[in-house]
Amino acid sequence: MSTKYALLSVSDKSGVVDFARSLTELGFEILSTGGTKKSLADAGVPVKSVSEVTGFPEILEGRLKTLHPKIHGGILGKRGEELHQKQMAEHDISPIDLVVVNLYPFAQTIAKEGVTLEDAIENIDIGGPTMVRSAAKNYKDVAVVVNPDRYQEIIDEIKEKGSLSQETRFQLAVEAFTHTAEYDALISSYLSGLLPGEAKFRNTLLLNYKKVQDLRYGENPQQQAVFYREVNPVPSSIAFAQQFQGKELSFNNINDTNAAWELVQEYQEPTIVAVKHANPCGVGTGAELYDAYIRAYDSDPVSIFGGIIAANTRVDKKTAEEILKIFIEVIIAPEYDPEALEALKAKKDIRVLQAKLSHEEREKSDFKKVSGGLLVQELDTVLLDPADWQVVTKRKPTDSELADLVFGMKVVKHVKSNAIVLAKNLQTIGVGAGQMNRVGAARIAIEQAGEKAKGSALASDAFFPFPDTVEEAAKAGVTALIQPGGSLKDKDAIETADSFGMTMLFTGRRYFKH
Repeated sequence: MSTKYALLSVSDKSGVVDFARSLTELGFEILSTGGTKKSLADAGVPVKSVSEVTGFPEILEGRLKTLHPKIHGGILGKRGEELHQKQMAEHDISPIDLVVVNLYPFAQTIAKEGVTLEDAIENIDIGGPTMVRSAAKNYKDVAVVVNPDRYQEIIDEIKEKGSLSQETRFQLAVEAFTHTAEYDALISSYLSGLLPGEAKFRNTLLLNYKKVQDLRYGENPQQQAVFYREVNPVPSSIAFAQQFQGKELSFNNINDTNAAWELVQEYQEPTIVAVKHANPCGVGTGAELYDAYIRAYDSDPVSIFGGIIAANTRVDKKTAEEILKIFIEVIIAPEYDPEALEALKAKKDIRVLQAKLSHEEREKSDFKKVSGGLLVQELDTVLLDPADWQVVTKRKPTDSELADLVFGMKVVKHVKSNAIVLAKNLQTIGVGAGQMNRVGAARIAIEQAGEKAKGSALASDAFFPFPDTVEEAAKAGVTALIQPGGSLKDKDAIETADSFGMTMLFTGRRYFKH
């Protein structure tokens, strides 16, 4: 009976010693290199160096170990092909039946703070991917393993059947090609991100996401869905959020929580954002988080029910107990007092999440899938700066009006277009979202605000194509307006605002959100 060879060379050494020992008991002779060989030898597992097989030492600081005909011939040679068998015999090449390889930790390397390009380059594996691809290509004769979680099931199948089935070999091959594709995509993405300027929008876009969980369903029960996470997401993303309690997050929970989390990071002051169906339904800022929550709740007590709550500062017990008075799907915050977490346990189904908050380290790209393609744009995370705005009316805003204009503009940036937000005393009092025309959005916001509209500030995500929005605002008692400007009819809007004694500012920055 011919000797069965297994080549083991892994960066992730989880379970590899026990796996190798089991393989030895099943009659395999183990070949290995470098650190893997040392780990096996130290554990008393019989192991032969690859250099003994090739007759060539490891050189170039370990960069060259396995790239040799006696290794790749043993992997690529077809067992049922007469020519292959003849040539392998002529060159004294023994068949390798099992290749167990996982790659240099490139992802972990580039995730380190202060990593240099040189460090990253040194952690690009060459021999590993080559062996993995060789074995996967020849899966009918060779099994390839890249995932330590597979070790036990492989041992069990060999014990039960004497060898791995073709079905198992094919599954392992697919997993192996996926593994090397992910690895190459990560390298490409990292290096492309170091290119200057517009070169970051490269000709070929490779996306690298890992499945986190299967979701019960998508937006609707008839749609299947899963959640994927980037290999190295930004620390402030909800993909890094820690869940303390509650049911599993649903598709809509994740989408709405992301919307709330993105908006709340616009604010430095204690702020609460309530989101329903991806639109903010209530936003409030206060000296204390409790005050901010009361303002957010009072913004729209109906819509907040069953919504998502995001806070940009530590949640205290008093605020938590106030939130518990209504039904909420998700709460996300950067921190919680222990007493707040204990209080929230009173409603065990509420999903309580903690995530890192950052005003600087934010997502850089935004993706929108279309039929047969993908739209990619820079994500606009630039914080608003009133110093860049221009007062275009005769009357300048008062300090309180300016504060509400800033507050409202931060909110409208995150409302589906066409969007109008009314703000008063650092609180949303009316939100008009997703309308086909701007005056329609304004009317919805004004109707929601009611009498509160008097003395309020109106923020618009885009310019006024006609003065009708200004007229509707004036009739409701709005005193201050803010919009990007840039319409051919800007002059009409300005003159209308002046006729009502209103103040209006241009930001020069549009915030369409579709």
